[in-house]
Amino acid sequence: MRTTVGIIGAGPAGLLLARLLHQAGVECVVLEARDRAYVERRQRAGLLEQGAADILRDCGAGDRLDREGLLHRGFELRFEGRSHRVDLPSMTGGRTVTIYPQTEVVKDLIALQLVDGPPLLFEAPVIAVEKADSEQPLIRFVRDGREQTLECEFVAGCDGSYGASRRALPADEVRLHERTYPYSWLGILADVPPSCDELVMAGHERGFALQSMRTPAVSRLYLQVPNGTDPNDWSDDRIWDELDVRLAADGWTLQRGPILAKSVSTLRSQVVEPMRYGRLLLAGDAAHLVPPSGAKGMNLALADALTMARGFIHWHGSGSSDLLDHYSDNCLRRVWQAQHFCHEMTTLLHTAPDADGYDRQMQLTRLRRLTRPTAAAAEFAENYAGLPLI
Repeated sequence: MRTTVGIIGAGPAGLLLARLLHQAGVECVVLEARDRAYVERRQRAGLLEQGAADILRDCGAGDRLDREGLLHRGFELRFEGRSHRVDLPSMTGGRTVTIYPQTEVVKDLIALQLVDGPPLLFEAPVIAVEKADSEQPLIRFVRDGREQTLECEFVAGCDGSYGASRRALPADEVRLHERTYPYSWLGILADVPPSCDELVMAGHERGFALQSMRTPAVSRLYLQVPNGTDPNDWSDDRIWDELDVRLAADGWTLQRGPILAKSVSTLRSQVVEPMRYGRLLLAGDAAHLVPPSGAKGMNLALADALTMARGFIHWHGSGSSDLLDHYSDNCLRRVWQAQHFCHEMTTLLHTAPDADGYDRQMQLTRLRRLTRPTAAAAEFAENYAGLPLI
């Protein structure tokens, strides 16, 4: 097989890239290791920045987003038993965010791809990316029980931090920056309407808590727990009781319901520099990870895909590699800004295992400043709603 751009991974980055290239007449093939049902069930992030939602609309994937997405004009910060609403439009020039699960973004993009897009091959795990530093890289993959080869002009690695794209990077050509935080999230999916129409993030002395949602009828909630926690050690009643304590505010009641699923996730950050080696370009989790407290993972992936698509389209139309040559630098500026915001959100709202009274007062001082009409509050809101994509 031959194509112009070989895309590894059918997550948000790979699928959006394929859609944008197809619309511009650039040939591509998407290879995905898992089957379609698995890909459409993968639970991930659920918040779209204004810019990310606009990208999806522009490429034709906005119909269901506009019907079913939950538009949020703000969110709540809770500490010291009080709730403080952050109004996004008033501090961001009108920008908002939308709650729309990544699973639904993926379903929408897959549906478009299968109707009129370039080839999307499920159950096609990639074995290796070879000759990435040449003018004709190769992707070796398995499909229908036999090994096959995809010859490309470029390879787009959108297959996560453990994928073949990351493995293809020579150790002496890249730098990996990483941080693992000393706490995790116990997350639950509950069959109960959200107790608040907007997200609620609590910085309690016992640890962070988050009230979010997947739909108007299904809630998504999180608790900070120690690393290594077994979710089975937390009964349903214990989870609800702890959420009650950490999310408490005057005049507010947490609605309880059946817990459909629970899991524990470690909070960690990673950045690969540069995000390009030869003709292999990385996007999404293959290039960077952020802790979920900043809700930037899917948004960064979509921004990478847009930046990469513009580079490929410019190269295809003009023969110039100028935009591709600056792909890594352009993306990394946004990536590091998002890393900074996520790190700030994480350390601001979580309680470190060795935290003392001094640490708590530093958090409270910062929180009070962010919930008043200050320049710091405006910058905070701008980062939450999302910086310009390019």
